[in-house]
Amino acid sequence: MIHPKMTSRRRAAAVFAVAVMALLGLAGAASAKSAGSTVWLCRPGLPENPCTTSRTSTVVSYEGATRHETVRKSKGKSKAIDCFYVYPTVSEQEGPNANDAIEPQETQIAIDQASRFTQDCRVFAPMYPQLTLNAINNPGGVTLEDEEKAYLGVLGGFLEYMSKYNKGHGFVLIGHSQGSLMLEQLIRERIDPNPALRKQLVSAVLLGGNVLVPEGEREGGTFQNVPTCEAATETGCVIAYSSFAKEPPEGAFFGRPGSSLLEGGAPPPPGTQVVCVNPTLLSQNGSTGNLIPYDPTTPFPGQLGLASPTPEAATPWITTPGLYTAQCKHENGASWLQVSVASGVSAEQLAEREARHEVGQELLGPDWGLHLFDVNEALGNLVNTVAIQSAAYAFES
Repeated sequence: MIHPKMTSRRRAAAVFAVAVMALLGLAGAASAKSAGSTVWLCRPGLPENPCTTSRTSTVVSYEGATRHETVRKSKGKSKAIDCFYVYPTVSEQEGPNANDAIEPQETQIAIDQASRFTQDCRVFAPMYPQLTLNAINNPGGVTLEDEEKAYLGVLGGFLEYMSKYNKGHGFVLIGHSQGSLMLEQLIRERIDPNPALRKQLVSAVLLGGNVLVPEGEREGGTFQNVPTCEAATETGCVIAYSSFAKEPPEGAFFGRPGSSLLEGGAPPPPGTQVVCVNPTLLSQNGSTGNLIPYDPTTPFPGQLGLASPTPEAATPWITTPGLYTAQCKHENGASWLQVSVASGVSAEQLAEREARHEVGQELLGPDWGLHLFDVNEALGNLVNTVAIQSAAYAFES
């Protein structure tokens, strides 16, 4: 099993506590930044672009107790669609909102979460004045203006992307944690009510947040016109989940409607459930599939990386296919992506993988689950799905 582990990284409550504040009361947010004012973390043509760094990986496999490592280089290909990525809370700046300076944290998170999608799409990632780790650790000092500033930075980046760079391309929205919540608001405000933009939406990958739907329905909660994805070939839909090693406890921050962290503890409409779309399946039939994790071998900078062991390899990435399985679970009022060690992994193999820091852990405790691993534990699956959706979008267009 994946063992919970409590560490000083509990400070990373800031990773997602933004959700309560950053998106309340923003339905008609004032105006975005002026066109052309976005600082781009990732954009085609940038001289230094973390989203186009090497994707060469060490592939780990086992024959019995014998470990094998091989090197795989990823090849580029033409890009028919775009990806618009919004990163999670990583800024360690002192003020409530980060400035537009690109610091090591933003560079590394773009590598870790977004760079592998360049196999499928042109990646655009705006810098935005997110609520910082410091602000969220001191929530009493955060104002509505601070919250609006964070969202308007994302909105401004999206509007500039659409006006200057999109040129009619289909696009995928990708976010995690604070990034997902920002994109949820963007979809509600700008895409959900707009048929033309909905037609360009290839998919939205919103991980580590609570997208809500009425029980048994695919839309009608968080979004009125953008459904959840039922198949990898479907477009214009949402892939969302929060991962746990076991059922989210009562009071968990994800996977249960009415989260104290995401929704301020306000009771949801009766009959509401959290969305779980299993990234390992071609069709959402409730079965179990194999995860394809990709983990960076570069330690994350700053306080978020202090207590997070990093796998080691001679390549920038390591992938461990066959280590995990995943299944969407809907039990006792919770909906989550259940991540389990595959049955074929022996105790000896698991012990060696743990010693090499290749096994995910509940670093923030059971209420957070595997939140810090939501993206990388399924990164190979998500990249493959976006490739399928890109082909389907081209076929439909």
